[in-house]
Amino acid sequence: MKTVVENIPQIKINIVKELVDLLKAKRTVLIADIGNIPGSQFQQISKKLRGKALVKVPKKNLFERAIDDFGKKELIGLKEKFFGASALLFSDLDSFELSAELLDKKSPAKAKPGQTAPTDLEIPAGPTDLTPGPAISELGALGIQIMIQGGKIEIKEPRVVAKEGEAISQGAADMLSKLNILPFSIGFNPVCAYDAEDNKLYLEIKIDKEETLEALKYAYARALPFAGNIGYITTDTVKFMVQKAGSQEKRLIKVISGEVDDVENDTPTLSGVPSEEGKESEKEEPKVDAGAGLASLFG
Repeated sequence: MKTVVENIPQIKINIVKELVDLLKAKRTVLIADIGNIPGSQFQQISKKLRGKALVKVPKKNLFERAIDDFGKKELIGLKEKFFGASALLFSDLDSFELSAELLDKKSPAKAKPGQTAPTDLEIPAGPTDLTPGPAISELGALGIQIMIQGGKIEIKEPRVVAKEGEAISQGAADMLSKLNILPFSIGFNPVCAYDAEDNKLYLEIKIDKEETLEALKYAYARALPFAGNIGYITTDTVKFMVQKAGSQEKRLIKVISGEVDDVENDTPTLSGVPSEEGKESEKEEPKVDAGAGLASLFG
């Protein structure tokens, strides 16, 4: 039986060796989707990443061979994510920092016919720079009402020209372009990454900064009153806790002396606004009961 020796071109051997060397040398290898990016813009983004990441676009089989030669099992999951128009980014940044860099490098882009609308695409009401002419019939075809003001077209009412998830028509794409409405963004889309320092494969690496910030704000808003209510002392809660102790002292004195316990005015909150319990007490003036008053103070 003859042994078949595959004659591998030297250029492919060199590419695999370079990829293996980069896998060994760099902290992060990130796979990014580069579909629908014009060549000129691809080069611009790659230049902006100089000093932060090295961009490579090898063939899938060569990347898979490099992973096999490197021999680290944690990297095997990258094989399934490298398909279509993909690029590899090698960097000393951690995975999430590199992902954030890619999202920051995105730029607005025009809508093209046949693309799926990412959200409801609306042409707003108001003045435009369009002059009367063909644009009048083009706007009319989209169901947009107009009027002429100062020799320019003004749109009377806003109009959705493509609903979220629907294909964008030729007319809608053309009008969005003429009005300089850019509903898309072009750039490297992070898909997944391997962090050598953490020895972890992150299959979800794309971060929505605004959504993450809102989630942090929500968590903080919930955590602060909770910490205050359980008596967890921090620089943020200690003032509230001192105020609450003072309020409880006043309430205790009122209960003992037989005065009406005005919860609304005496109960502090972390936001400085009386609690909902205080508001409820306003509806019906309570009868003074010393035993009940003490129970409300000390649980």
